[in-house]
Amino acid sequence: MQTQDFEHIRQQTAQATREVLEAAHLSAGDIFVIGCSSSEVLGEQIGTHTSMDVAPYLFEGAQSVLKPAGIFLAAQCCEHLNRALVIEQECLEHYGFDQVNAIPQPNHAGGAFGTIAYQSFDHPVLVEDIQAKAKAGIDIGGTLIGMHIHPVVVPLRISIDMIGKAHIICARYRPKYIGGSRAIYDEKLM
Repeated sequence: MQTQDFEHIRQQTAQATREVLEAAHLSAGDIFVIGCSSSEVLGEQIGTHTSMDVAPYLFEGAQSVLKPAGIFLAAQCCEHLNRALVIEQECLEHYGFDQVNAIPQPNHAGGAFGTIAYQSFDHPVLVEDIQAKAKAGIDIGGTLIGMHIHPVVVPLRISIDMIGKAHIICARYRPKYIGGSRAIYDEKLM
């Protein structure tokens, strides 16, 4: 891939993040989770062509939207770190998560996206679990992020369905419906 392709990937990531953020009605202090296969973004099978070239563009695209909004990014690592997440120390303290000791690596355990997050955050920490506290997120390339989003997880359709060559699945949290057929629901929470 060439630089203009990477820039297009950054723009796609920013657009997808922006659209999910708007659809999910997130507020400052909420968590947005991204699981990302840089291999899939490049058109390869997940876990086979980890790319430290494309990962910064994916990270920058997401952070260009999330950081100004005060939304915490949780960057999911690969299954070799049991899908642990890289977050900012501030997020850890805000939510009371427990830090674990590992440093994501692109070709060992962690993946390129997790590695770039660890290298790019102001005060990165790794947590094994965010206790399903994310309010929304993007799965880029089939990385399975649903476990990190607070139930009920609702899929979102946005204007794009791929970043690079990777299919994306977007999701958000919504409160549970209770009360049955006689209940009236708050449209803003649906």
